[in-house]
Amino acid sequence: MLKILTIFGTRPEAIKMAPLIKELQNHPGCFDCRVAVTAQHRQMLDQVLDLFGIVPRHDLNIMQPGQSLFDITRRALAGLEQVLSAEQPDLVLVHGDTTTTFTGALAAFYRRIPVGHVEAGLRTGNKFSPFPEEINRHLTGVLADIHFAPTAAARANLLREGVAEKDIFVTGNTVIDALLATVRREFAFTDPVLSNIDYARQRVLLVTTHRRENLGEPMREIYLALRQVVQDYPDVTVIFPVHKNPAVRQVVREVLGEAPRVHLIEPLDYQPFVNLMQRSYLVLTDSGGLQEEAPALGKPVLVLRDTTERPEAVEAGTVRLVGTVREAVLTETRRLLDDPVHYRRMAEAVNPYGDGQACRRIAAAIAWHFDLAEAPPDEFSPR
Repeated sequence: MLKILTIFGTRPEAIKMAPLIKELQNHPGCFDCRVAVTAQHRQMLDQVLDLFGIVPRHDLNIMQPGQSLFDITRRALAGLEQVLSAEQPDLVLVHGDTTTTFTGALAAFYRRIPVGHVEAGLRTGNKFSPFPEEINRHLTGVLADIHFAPTAAARANLLREGVAEKDIFVTGNTVIDALLATVRREFAFTDPVLSNIDYARQRVLLVTTHRRENLGEPMREIYLALRQVVQDYPDVTVIFPVHKNPAVRQVVREVLGEAPRVHLIEPLDYQPFVNLMQRSYLVLTDSGGLQEEAPALGKPVLVLRDTTERPEAVEAGTVRLVGTVREAVLTETRRLLDDPVHYRRMAEAVNPYGDGQACRRIAAAIAWHFDLAEAPPDEFSPR
């Protein structure tokens, strides 16, 4: 039996790794799957673990107030040294682009343990955008032995960097697996703000911002554009789960605190969040994961960044890069509110990121790599 240790530390990683853990656990004669969390994020991580019923064997609980990237890296690496020494797994699985991802891969490398990188091969080409995620992905890619690329474009990035084709599997993104298992048409919100909105009459703009490179004036520009939108469109309501970073909260309150029909709420758990996204008209975000999730629900996305490591959605037409300049954000939002043909074109574009079978493909790829299966998995291709 193959002992697999999955390592993650943030809410986005947990969301995308949860269905994979469940898939691996469905093959008890083949895989012994164990979970270690750094808790780089604490509360936001715990609610995802509770939702999917995942109990970590190891919890480093490294999060501290005001932690820096130096703090996270140092504490995660030291803690993972002990975990790997105790577990001695046959394979370590990490996900995406967080500091936990990089330190997990580095710790496994130091122990000469093979690394599987889920969501491998995403690139912007700018090492400071997103920061530090772009470099975390690069470094993890150098350390990884098996690369689970969500798309053909991600595979092409890895091939250009010298990764052997036999070590890359195009699987689709596991976030679509998680999303399809969580969205419910009959879902009832417990938050009174969300439960009292008339989604049939109000067009809801779902907004999230948190990127380090957008802190300060870029975020202020975004929020000023949003304030203008609600002034101009009486049928528009903004729902804004505000990131806990004090630097984000200060600017949000200054610009949008008194704006009509703008609801500044606490960050939502994953289940109500994706069900809110399902009922929204449009998503404005600087998040990476929402660029994959929203198109799966038929929701256009305006990306509040100048670069994206997910160009497939831009090419497919489900996502549009608008940056952070007030007039650009305002212009693109108005276009989607005023032009039903343009809106429909974005909403109905094919989602390039997955079909809900990524976890099955990854499990099959692991079995194939370790000579536990007679054939490799089928390759994901958007239909």
